[in-house]
Amino acid sequence: MPTAIEIFKLLPKTNCGECGFPTCLAFAMQLANQKVKLDECPYVSDNAKASLEASAAPPIRLIKIGTGDGTVEIGDETELFRHEKKFFHPVAYALSVSDSLSEDDVKAKVEKANALQFERVGQMMIMDMVAIRNDSGDAAKFASAVEIASSATEKPLILLSNDAGAMSDAASKVASRKPLLHCATHENAEDMAAVAKELTCPLVVKSENGLDGLADLVVTVKGCGVEDMVLDFSPKSLKDLLEKNTIIRKHSVKKTFRGLGYPTMVDTSGSDKALAMGLIATMKYGSIVVFDELAPEHALPLYVLRQNIFTDPQVPIQVKPDIYPINNPGEDAPLMFTTNFSLTYFTVMGDIEKSKVPVWLQVVDTEGLSVMTAFAAGKLTPETVAKALSDSDAYQKSKNGKIIIPGMVTRMSGKLEELTDLKVVVGPRESSGIPKLLKSL
Repeated sequence: MPTAIEIFKLLPKTNCGECGFPTCLAFAMQLANQKVKLDECPYVSDNAKASLEASAAPPIRLIKIGTGDGTVEIGDETELFRHEKKFFHPVAYALSVSDSLSEDDVKAKVEKANALQFERVGQMMIMDMVAIRNDSGDAAKFASAVEIASSATEKPLILLSNDAGAMSDAASKVASRKPLLHCATHENAEDMAAVAKELTCPLVVKSENGLDGLADLVVTVKGCGVEDMVLDFSPKSLKDLLEKNTIIRKHSVKKTFRGLGYPTMVDTSGSDKALAMGLIATMKYGSIVVFDELAPEHALPLYVLRQNIFTDPQVPIQVKPDIYPINNPGEDAPLMFTTNFSLTYFTVMGDIEKSKVPVWLQVVDTEGLSVMTAFAAGKLTPETVAKALSDSDAYQKSKNGKIIIPGMVTRMSGKLEELTDLKVVVGPRESSGIPKLLKSL
């Protein structure tokens, strides 16, 4: 890999700053450390692009499955640990459907995948993909099941068959949706690679011969003209899954070993530890997890774990600063305010809803900080609250003349009354006390 100085020599040396760094040398140092992409420099020459292709490519190849807004992107990761920067693409979950099922049962299973979603802190958590298995061994049944499933969902598809002929027949019917084809093995690699190349679909390569065997299979498939691959190393245990996922990520990111520089997939079919495998893959470098079944009570904590891991640790989840009506308030409803830190907002909103008392809730822009943190940092002040109320026309929406403030910021009471001409009511220190307070007013 070129050093920062070698990269710098190929850059335009304009120090324009359009890449987000003050100098070309600073950009070159980030590029050498795989922290940025070469295309972030708007003036790099074609010759430089060709020379720097290896260093500019991410250590783990970006793979896109599906088309349109529902496209699943995996790979393109550059870090071992989330706190170093962030993880870019969340692990995708797929629910599998057997082609041995009847048409109605296939549709019902796909609808289950469509419906397996939850909302949390303003974000929709979903089942990302639908996988169709060629359990019957019949090419016609497989193709039919793929067509039925495809018509019942807009989600990206995974097609699972070891028969290249059956895969070709089925995949050709949905090729425009760019499904993921599973899988190329040591026995069928050339035939399956030919199908993937013809249809320009990403391909899973699967080996049970350890990571060396998997790397050899990658070379074979790549030699057949297929670049977009996903790795399936068939973990034999939870320990095996954890160890090999970690080895693949370390070799890809730290040693830039291109032979394993691809996203990984875990198929939990037939395992009595499917949920545990999903949890480990989510926590340690998995890209796709396929489940035969996933109950809602298991999906929710799994989704929440994924959401927590794949948020940017440097950017808190935020809601839009505005005034929100809760419990159908009118002009006589009081005002309250909180910060735009998503978890704070949804906690406060939930407790107001429990009270069944109409309220206008003003969300103040604190750059995603919680109440006490924002107050201490000078982001939540009487002035910022007064400005937020003015910007959202709160005085026109509520003629109650009162504003309820969080108990943790009592010290702003006097100044806030002076700026807003509203009577300040000091609320509870904890959100859980909101229902009792509102009912007492």
